[in-house]
Amino acid sequence: MRPDGILSPETATRRFLSSLDQPSRILVAISGGSDSTGLLIALHDALKAERNPRISLCAATVDHALRPQSADEARDVAALCRSLDIPHVTKVWQGAKPKAGIMAAARDARYGLLAEAALELGADIIVTGHTLDDQRETFAMRGQRSVATTTGIADLVLFDRRIWISRPLLSSLRADIRSMLELRGIGWSDDPSNEDVKYERVRTRQALAGEGISVAEIEAMTAARMALDEAAAGWVDAHVDVHEGMLVRVGVAGLGVDRAVLGHGLARLAAVIGGQAFVLGAEQIGAVVEFVAAGRPGRMTAGRVVFDVRRDGLYLARETRGLVPLAIGAGERGVWDGRYLVANKAGVEVTVGAAGTSAVMPTPENLPKSTLARARAAQPRITAGDPSPDLAEDIDVVPYFAPFDRFLTRLDVKFATSLAAAFGTRPYPKPPLGLIDGKTI
Repeated sequence: MRPDGILSPETATRRFLSSLDQPSRILVAISGGSDSTGLLIALHDALKAERNPRISLCAATVDHALRPQSADEARDVAALCRSLDIPHVTKVWQGAKPKAGIMAAARDARYGLLAEAALELGADIIVTGHTLDDQRETFAMRGQRSVATTTGIADLVLFDRRIWISRPLLSSLRADIRSMLELRGIGWSDDPSNEDVKYERVRTRQALAGEGISVAEIEAMTAARMALDEAAAGWVDAHVDVHEGMLVRVGVAGLGVDRAVLGHGLARLAAVIGGQAFVLGAEQIGAVVEFVAAGRPGRMTAGRVVFDVRRDGLYLARETRGLVPLAIGAGERGVWDGRYLVANKAGVEVTVGAAGTSAVMPTPENLPKSTLARARAAQPRITAGDPSPDLAEDIDVVPYFAPFDRFLTRLDVKFATSLAAAFGTRPYPKPPLGLIDGKTI
């Protein structure tokens, strides 16, 4: 390791391999660019130098079909993998592409296709070639949007609750990766969009000119963020109750904890209750914490969630506006309102909508009647046809945590695990990595 904490790609990949705490088949996501090609080569060389029967490689390329050259680039990657005796598949992003939000849509499609490839090739972990350069750009872009302390690219992410994605090269520089490839006489392809200044990341890259946040600063921020997550997880364990799987109560004692912990916990609780993929912003959650800390009974709404302060604590429930029905075809699945994953095993299309206030149900004595009624009205009701057939045995409905169930970073693992326990849902899979240099991953 250099004094500045930057790792060569060879050292970074060896550290990653040594951290695996179980037999692993690693899927390398390779586009043909220098970063992902360098990751594949470094992993291949490390395993060739020190054979480990518990670890094997395979690879996948996602062709987004956004450029005419992409199919040829995928074929070049396939040829490289054949020369290294590494199994490889190409997955193509099919169908019409959105005109707005293309980068986010491509990212979501890419990881979905990589997960498919992992299943096809028997892999249990995916690795991508994100570098320190990417990390620095991310910190710079997020820093321009917010004065709050931010986080960069996570080094470990659980995708879709089913497979972990690791980024072994986040402490390595692109220039070092390219030097390694040049020494081995291995080429790579350059995506022209990486030079297109219409993209914020390209403009940021040019402005940084290879400089940016240090590895030590990133490590310190990561450690602080994980400590906050652990404290908030303990807060959930000690002070949060979930009633009927939909109404959350934070006890009075839980409202008097450190404000940073309270804000961290409430922002994530609100995202889950409100069905939002992103937590409340600093300004919104600051207003919520101020409202709660005042200790006066009353209600406020933020992020589609009603925060109801009562004498016995704070109640959170989904507000009853904006509950849009969702049609789910026979044999298909869908996420309704960002809160429930619905699997339709019936032979007919169903519609998922809000339950409303028509049903009359008893209210437990320890819960506020109006607060519970609001929560119940925002729960799913499933219908099909007229009259609606009995669907009880043909429809599976399980809670869906919008900020965690698609992409869960290791920075949020402890909080998400505590929240899953509070809701009585299945636990998240444990990360597949153990220790690096004595530090927990």
